[in-house]
Amino acid sequence: MEEEKLDLISSLPFELQQRIISFLPLKEAVRASVLSTRWKSLWSPIQVSLNFDPNPINHEGSVQEFNQVMGMCMRSYACLGQWKLCLNVVDSNEALILKATKGVDTELHLEFFETKKVSRDFKSEPTSTSACLCLHSHHPTQTDSFSGVKLLHLRSVTNLTKTLVSEVFSNCHVLESLKLEKCRGLESLDVKTDSLRSLVVADCSNMAAITISAQNIKSFWFHGALPQIITLKNTRSLIDVVLNLKDGPISNEFDCEEILSILFSFKDVEALTLSGWLLEWLCSAGVIFGRLDFQFNKLKALTWIDSLINKDKRDSLACFLNACPLLEKLSVEIDSNLSTIPCPLFYQYWHEPHLWMDFTSVTSNTSQLKHLKSIELLGFTGRDHELQLMDLLLEKAIRVNSLTLTCPEFLS
Repeated sequence: MEEEKLDLISSLPFELQQRIISFLPLKEAVRASVLSTRWKSLWSPIQVSLNFDPNPINHEGSVQEFNQVMGMCMRSYACLGQWKLCLNVVDSNEALILKATKGVDTELHLEFFETKKVSRDFKSEPTSTSACLCLHSHHPTQTDSFSGVKLLHLRSVTNLTKTLVSEVFSNCHVLESLKLEKCRGLESLDVKTDSLRSLVVADCSNMAAITISAQNIKSFWFHGALPQIITLKNTRSLIDVVLNLKDGPISNEFDCEEILSILFSFKDVEALTLSGWLLEWLCSAGVIFGRLDFQFNKLKALTWIDSLINKDKRDSLACFLNACPLLEKLSVEIDSNLSTIPCPLFYQYWHEPHLWMDFTSVTSNTSQLKHLKSIELLGFTGRDHELQLMDLLLEKAIRVNSLTLTCPEFLS
């Protein structure tokens, strides 16, 4: 019992505890706080209250005051820290809450919380400008509070808080990793910088346009509804792309030329994840991947995701494989929890309609997968179209040495 009461960590000086925890990555440091009751105090947030005017005409003073406070928070990365900013909305009894967490590796997490009354009073008001995040490379000034941030995670940005977020983002001149999560107030993203290495956009339901020019970016992951515009320029280092378009297209208009332009910008990646409905729609519109003027000649790992495999999804995947001559690993993930995206009718065709063919014709038109060595079928239920896809892959993948089938829990 005496040994259990002995807490060596808590007996250390506070400054030494901060020094120890500063050597940990931010996530690990947060987890480590449960090891000692004393360490929990290291994460007691510093609370600050500010007035905030959401009116674009009057918010300059609010932005300046916000920058001053955040400048104090970001003054040093020698230790971890957490701030809680209460932004009192002008002419309202409500407030916005900003939780800012700073890591020692030039890491910053910003999460916004908005009360219901604030959302109701201000969201209905029209705005003259779109909610766009813009970051272009230029030399930072000494007054830039965020010029040293290399990892930025923004969560729950709304239309009401976009001004503050834009101020933060535009000053992150050496940003290497950016994650936007559940930012329903953002409509577009424009990044032009050589420092960015990784970009994740997840569940930003109103994101309609993404423009990236970053010659050193290596990974781009997108989860949500297909934006109207995705433009990637000067991204020669890009090797890992995820397009998990689980929410379908953001617009009712489906432009094959625009989608093929997006795929063209990914043609040199080594790992690619795509939603099955996107290939199905393209093939339903008459796209024949083997006839395009580009192929995925460097693609080694392909992941296909959808809620089910039917005839059209099976045949569109087979069609896409014709454009992946050096593919080594294929993962097919069937997730019944995903929404089914119904395919529209097309009356004009890019090449010619071909999803009407029987399975024998589809098999004969599928190229040999000479380099495919590993096949994973996740969520496999044994339905006819799944079995036919497996037969096709085993016939065409003449050098496959690994086949993994994973069934859903309700079947196992």
